[in-house]
Amino acid sequence: MEKVIIDILKECDALLEGHFLLSSGRHSDKYCQCAKLLQYPDKAEKVLKVVSEQLKNVEFDLVVGPAMGGIVVAYELARQLNKPGIFSERQDGVMTLRRGFEIKKGQKVIISEDVITTGKSSLEVVKLIEELGGEVVGLSCIVDRRDEGVNLTYPIYSAVKIDVKSYDKENCPLCKEGIEYVKPGSRNIK
Repeated sequence: MEKVIIDILKECDALLEGHFLLSSGRHSDKYCQCAKLLQYPDKAEKVLKVVSEQLKNVEFDLVVGPAMGGIVVAYELARQLNKPGIFSERQDGVMTLRRGFEIKKGQKVIISEDVITTGKSSLEVVKLIEELGGEVVGLSCIVDRRDEGVNLTYPIYSAVKIDVKSYDKENCPLCKEGIEYVKPGSRNIK
């Protein structure tokens, strides 16, 4: 199934190659632009079916996706699993719930992302959910592209795991070669 998912990502131009500045601040020679996949509901449904199958036997009440990349993913997973799905967003740089969304004390939550690299956005949402009295039971994503050594304390449910190297800017071989980077992500970073 992994090859099928990668083929779909490539078919949609969702798996890019070059020199990229990631929203984490790290550099990479590959970038997963899942928005290119999510523009095709039939393909997104097929890819996220892999994740929903993994979540079928997980006990949870709510799917929360951080804006922007997690919004459509949360919606589609919630739709497939017949659960409510909401999204969090940054306000003044802090992840929050708006638009009347709420997390009730004791609710079990799955966080959904498009891509997990460092887990930074997911951990911001974990903090928010816990502050509101919810319990995070897992993280889900289309692409798990964590580097070795990036360990998150939650189970991760993904459609595909892609081994993509990332570098801090001081050790980036692409920078050393003088190749300019592209910043395709949504977070403002320098």
